[in-house]
Amino acid sequence: MYSWAFFALLSAGFAALVAIFGKIGLTGVDTTLATTVRAAIMAALLIAISFALGKAGMLSTLSGKALVFIALSGVAGALSWLFYFFALQKGPASGVAALDRLSVVFVLVLAVFFLGEHFTLKAVAGALLVVGGAILMSL
Repeated sequence: MYSWAFFALLSAGFAALVAIFGKIGLTGVDTTLATTVRAAIMAALLIAISFALGKAGMLSTLSGKALVFIALSGVAGALSWLFYFFALQKGPASGVAALDRLSVVFVLVLAVFFLGEHFTLKAVAGALLVVGGAILMSL
């Protein structure tokens, strides 16, 4: 079976396409409306995939806690994409995407506080490289 890294690389590839397609599509378009249309298309696609894979019936298996945190994740994701599209409309796709990837550093810090994960020398070194790269690409 495929490892998590394979799917993470697929995610990164599709995220790159989001930046390129989004930048092209945002020309002369309101970013809030564009984000709304994008979210509706995502929802429709994911609902169709859930039904096609027979997963829709599993909705009742989600606990209240899981639903709350999935909902919070959805709110955070919607706000992230709203601000991402604002930034894409005003700035270069490469710079916006580079600064957006600072989320990796934010995740590292938040994971220590909320998930009990630990800083390692490799993680801190990687975070510093991400920060340096984001700064260089956004200048």
